[in-house]
Amino acid sequence: MTQAEARKRHAELAAEIRSHDYAYYVTANPVITDRDYDRLYKELVDLEAQFPNLVTPDSPTQRVGGAPLKEFQPVQHLLPMMSLDNTYSEAEVRQFVARVERLLPRETLAWVVEPKVDGVAVSVRYENGVLTVGATRGDGTTGDDITANLRTIKSLPLNLSARAKQLPKLLEVRGEVYLPVAQFTRVNQERVAAGEEPFANPRNAAAGSLKQLDSRIVARRGLDIVIYGLGFLEGVDRLGGHHQVLEWFKGFGFKTPERIWTCKSQEELIDAIEELDQIRTRFRYQTDGAVVKLNDFALREKIGATSKAPRWAIAYKYESEHAETKLKSITIQVGRTGALTPVAELEPVHLAGTVVKRATLHNEDDLRRKDIRIGDTVTIQKAGEIIPEVIGVVLTKRTGAEMIFEFPKKCPECGSHISRGAAGEEAVVWRCTNPDCPAQVRGRIEHWCSRGAMDIEGGGEVLVGQLVASGLVHDVADLYVLTLDQVMGLERMGEKSAQNFLDAVAASKSRDLWRVIFGLGILHVGAGVAKSLGRHFATMDEIAKASVEELTNTEDIGEVIAQSLFAWFGDSRNRQLLDRLRKAGVNFTSALYKPQAPAGALAGKTFVLTGTLPTLKREEAAAKIEALGGKISGSVSKKTDYVVVGEDAGSKLDKARQLGIKTLDEAEFLQLCASMK
Repeated sequence: MTQAEARKRHAELAAEIRSHDYAYYVTANPVITDRDYDRLYKELVDLEAQFPNLVTPDSPTQRVGGAPLKEFQPVQHLLPMMSLDNTYSEAEVRQFVARVERLLPRETLAWVVEPKVDGVAVSVRYENGVLTVGATRGDGTTGDDITANLRTIKSLPLNLSARAKQLPKLLEVRGEVYLPVAQFTRVNQERVAAGEEPFANPRNAAAGSLKQLDSRIVARRGLDIVIYGLGFLEGVDRLGGHHQVLEWFKGFGFKTPERIWTCKSQEELIDAIEELDQIRTRFRYQTDGAVVKLNDFALREKIGATSKAPRWAIAYKYESEHAETKLKSITIQVGRTGALTPVAELEPVHLAGTVVKRATLHNEDDLRRKDIRIGDTVTIQKAGEIIPEVIGVVLTKRTGAEMIFEFPKKCPECGSHISRGAAGEEAVVWRCTNPDCPAQVRGRIEHWCSRGAMDIEGGGEVLVGQLVASGLVHDVADLYVLTLDQVMGLERMGEKSAQNFLDAVAASKSRDLWRVIFGLGILHVGAGVAKSLGRHFATMDEIAKASVEELTNTEDIGEVIAQSLFAWFGDSRNRQLLDRLRKAGVNFTSALYKPQAPAGALAGKTFVLTGTLPTLKREEAAAKIEALGGKISGSVSKKTDYVVVGEDAGSKLDKARQLGIKTLDEAEFLQLCASMK
């Protein structure tokens, strides 16, 4: 294939894939099968591999995420991103409308009502139709550059020209990034399996995703976006009103609010807000309210804004949906760390679009504080409209027949002694003290096999339960001495399934050290802490020998985690377990380990590079600084020690002068480096 033929085919493939992305992710009306889509995508990937010069920022292949960033860079919005005033009161909505009417006497007013997506506000900039910059709201004037993360959202067009003929020279749109409810459930399941704290609600999940420096992680989360407003516009005539803008946005391929209401009176507004409340659980995203906006842009400009919010819009927040149901019983779950968690077993009740049968009661203290009794009629809600929780008792419905729940004095699983800590989180958590408790054994082995730890396919709840119940497995080291006959002897395990499981166990021996540490299920040690240990220590033996002080000197590890690690490695049972894992051939060395270089002459000094240097490339200048122990920052602050200035330095040089920070040209910079050697 010639270069010209490749360029032509690339344009055809990119256009076709963008069209299918729009049909699938925006209109939810796919026109080809997943297999056919994958075939087109693979052809594009192969073509770009053969002709790398064809790769463009708006190519569909650029949505998968790239190398991690060191830090987010600041971005100034072309127009400020203001927040909205909130209200929970219908009366205040009416007062808001009356206030605007007084500011605009003799004007005919039209209002738009749309769902308030519970996500993260962002600004997205297009230059001549191509996505160039995306940013968080930040302080309203300046946000963080999250362009790489926004590119992973498949419903967000990278190039507007595919669906529009007249393109603005400059367009800044405002939207809300969210994690769809179905994706939220999937992400939390993965986090729990990895021993990480689940996100409390979809908004927290979206915010946490956008804060990731590694866009490849973001791409796996499955974020989506709704474009709801116009920021800056240059190159076309400004449109007259909000409703018209939303229709204009659809022409570019943006996903806009899926339902809006146009209203001409207070009564129509209230009716629209109430109607939205009735249907909002059907949306793919969480909504926590309705946004009311004056439609006409000229009238918006006429009444302006306060220092914090526009005078022409308000957000009406819905109260969380509650439901009443009967508390039938309270059960106790025993986790892999021995924690005893009370769970409310409820009569099934519909709440926020799902049937709720169980709700966590957190701990004994929470149970007592709320005075929750078996047989009570209780009020439940979904925390963040996702996680069911009992928020209180309907005392007026008590009959006297309710029973106070007696928290167990022993582990309900094995009958062993239970205890709780003296301070902090441990003060309210009862734990089984028997390390051989079957519930803990099952939990530890399931955790070891989980995808986030040793990734042993087939090692789920059912198989692990059988292995423990049969006496074949008492700890994770026993997995590595299982035979084919033993596994085949379990219920519903054929030869092929048994062999696949044993092959997965064997493959896990080569996992990196951080996965082994995480898989051991040490209290307070999540995946992030395990990776930090892997970067700081070369082997398992070094971690096992480390003092509390040495452990606390590791990034992300404080006193509590260090004490937990020190105690775990000091236990003779755990040392024996490690010996058996070593003999089984499990890897105990870290691929993440990077020996610490001796402190250089520029240790503790922070540099900012700005502009184009005469002879040095930016990477070369950065390498010189880092070789001498210095640090590179992308923004100027009071903590900056030097700003290295080239041609077209711009705002960073201005800020350095304002703050009185030392500036260096290339010659002065090279002289400084030479003097430090």
